Amino acid sequence: MEVVNKSVAMLSNYEVYSLLTDIQAGRGQKKPQKSQQNLATITYEVVQYLENTYCKNLSPEIITAFMKALEPFKLTKAEKLQLLNNRPTAAVEIQLIVEESEERLTEDQIYLLLDIIQKHLPGETRGRME
Repeated sequence: MEVVNKSVAMLSNYEVYSLLTDIQAGRGQKKPQKSQQNLATITYEVVQYLENTYCKNLSPEIITAFMKALEPFKLTKAEKLQLLNNRPTAAVEIQLIVEESEERLTEDQIYLLLDIIQKHLPGETRGRME
């Protein structure tokens, strides 16, 4: 695989939600141009989905504290992002997120990760659409 654009980064659900709600607030009374109608529809639908997840309860401070709590585990950026976005509640979910988890994490560390997630990430809902 080739990196086409090095400035592209992965975003958390919170970052996407925050950006899109800011865009919606800025657009406010302006009627979208014809070429922007599809963008407005997608923006609306994504915001509606994310409002049903726990990410709307997050803040930059909560995310920073969560990332600091994950430092001892030596997880990759992608793994940390998946933990933040998915908020796993079972050991099996962490094993699916963390690559080679059997070699990298002990059972105690997996349960410690679950405790950290429960402590730092607010909300009970998972936000799964059914």
